Amino acid sequence: MSHAPAWLSYSFLYLAAAVLTVPVARALGLGAIIGYLAAGIAIGPWGFGWVSNVQDILHFAEFGVVLMLFLVGLELQPARLWSLRRPIFGLGSAQVLGCALLLCAAALLAGFSWRVALVGSLGLALSSTAIALQSLGERNQLRTSSGESAFSILLFQDIAAIPMLALVALLGTQSVQGQHTPASVALEVFKIVGVIAAIVLGGRLLLRPLLRWIARSRTPEIFTAAALLLVVGIAYLMVLVGLSMALGAFLAGVLLAESEFRRELETDIEPFKGLLLGLFFIAVGMSIDFGAMLRAPLLVALLLIGFVAIKSVVIYALARAVKIPYQERPVFTLLLAQGGEFAFVVFQAAAGAGALPGEMASLLIGAVALSMLCTPLLLVLLDRLVLPRYATTLRAPPEGEISEPQTAPVLIAGFGRYGQIVARVLLAQGIPATVLDHSVDILEVARTFGYRVFYGDATRLDLLRMAGAAQARVLVLAVDAPGPSLKIAALAREHFPHLKIVARARDLTHWNDLRDLGVTQVQRELFESSLLSARSVLEHMGLEETETDALLARFREHNIALADRMYPHHKDQARMIAVAREGRGQLAEQLAKEREERSLRSAAGMGYPGYGENEQALAADAAHEPENTRKIRP
Repeated sequence: MSHAPAWLSYSFLYLAAAVLTVPVARALGLGAIIGYLAAGIAIGPWGFGWVSNVQDILHFAEFGVVLMLFLVGLELQPARLWSLRRPIFGLGSAQVLGCALLLCAAALLAGFSWRVALVGSLGLALSSTAIALQSLGERNQLRTSSGESAFSILLFQDIAAIPMLALVALLGTQSVQGQHTPASVALEVFKIVGVIAAIVLGGRLLLRPLLRWIARSRTPEIFTAAALLLVVGIAYLMVLVGLSMALGAFLAGVLLAESEFRRELETDIEPFKGLLLGLFFIAVGMSIDFGAMLRAPLLVALLLIGFVAIKSVVIYALARAVKIPYQERPVFTLLLAQGGEFAFVVFQAAAGAGALPGEMASLLIGAVALSMLCTPLLLVLLDRLVLPRYATTLRAPPEGEISEPQTAPVLIAGFGRYGQIVARVLLAQGIPATVLDHSVDILEVARTFGYRVFYGDATRLDLLRMAGAAQARVLVLAVDAPGPSLKIAALAREHFPHLKIVARARDLTHWNDLRDLGVTQVQRELFESSLLSARSVLEHMGLEETETDALLARFREHNIALADRMYPHHKDQARMIAVAREGRGQLAEQLAKEREERSLRSAAGMGYPGYGENEQALAADAAHEPENTRKIRP
């Protein structure tokens, strides 16, 4: 009997394990990460033993973290990244140095050698970028103060991993004498600066023209290949000079954050990122060396509890120092107190260089992997047992947070530029409204102008109840992002079916998704303002005000009717496009016929001069108008 190739067998194994375990973990409320980790343990050397080359898989799967950092960079414009420079280097350095110092002191007191204490404390000070950003994204907290602070710390950790690896090589007893001479160190620094400069300059000068050229080929699969080639190429350059692949991909994403290809790149890379991140978590589960831990279970337990507890103390103190909202501190602390994927690299490099004994490196790697396994479970316990009661453990909630149930008849989710206008109209009519927004910056601005806006993430059912969704009559869905908007709409339809939902849609796709949830009163956020701009353009082109209003009224009516006709087919792209083309053709034919009739009336003296008339005739007409009734023409 012929045997299947190894890549096919492993692909089937990984996909089958993920498909079986992740939905079960989701159904149990444990989250996808726990499902992936459990799948890795099951198929790894200490489960059924179906996979043995764990380290090779782990190295490949780390590319999922690289793709994730590239997508994070695409969401950060250079100006916003520059605004985060202080938390990145200030808060990030405080976390890494504070945790490393306390961990090193604890290790020395426990009797470890200074070399083991130093290397172990540096590796354990790092946190899991993959789990932290994934969890914050699922909770819609990346744009909150705690999310930005966590991101700043994680980005600094990626930068700090570079000197850590260099220090590990210097501490190694097996390093060759004279390997790190001043000249070699200077050459390494020159290579690092050169590669970063090449990425920055290349991103500014070459990437956009290259992507435009590729886009003109009108071959979607080649553009997808180019997107992957971009990330792989930059990661390869970073590896050649000993830098973090994830850091290079992040820089590339930032440089393309303002390009016209940002959304296309996100769409192309997102599926690969999700699959590779899942594979990364599976590989982490497989990499747990239960043999080493079973030989010293008490030491592993002390390592795990000790380093997580010490890091939690430092990180919670930092959260209080930078005034992160109190209800965000537990999640912020837990996500950063765990170990990280870069710790695997540091400890493996230290064992290879002789800076750590092999058995100790296995124990530290096992403790880190266990912390990553426990974090999603602890998050579930935090959500179910701690956070619902957290407000009652403090003496007084900060201003702006909901401390008691609200009873206003209108609930507004989101207080950006859209929600503010709705709130102003309601306020002018004396209609009270409860407003929820999870941005601290928005709260500060709202208080400046006298609005009462409550801090809270409207995608959480408990906060919707506290905000009075059970008693309110209308829910105004004014959040910007389609994902949270759809989640809030689904919660409201399921738990508060009496609520009339008035929603804002980002585009036609978002509009269709809201309609699928049974929301019928949906406004596309730019539709009406675009019509008003078109009205101004037509008037500047010479059309009379009455004709412009009639034209736009017909266009508006037709567009809304066309959207309703397209909706039943929005999951069948070919049919939807056919309906759209048919509708647009009908509108163009109708408007052309009306223009022809208008021209005939104008020629017969029955109409008025419009667009296309002789400019001298327009000037002559204007000259005969009385000064006080003369229309202003462009």
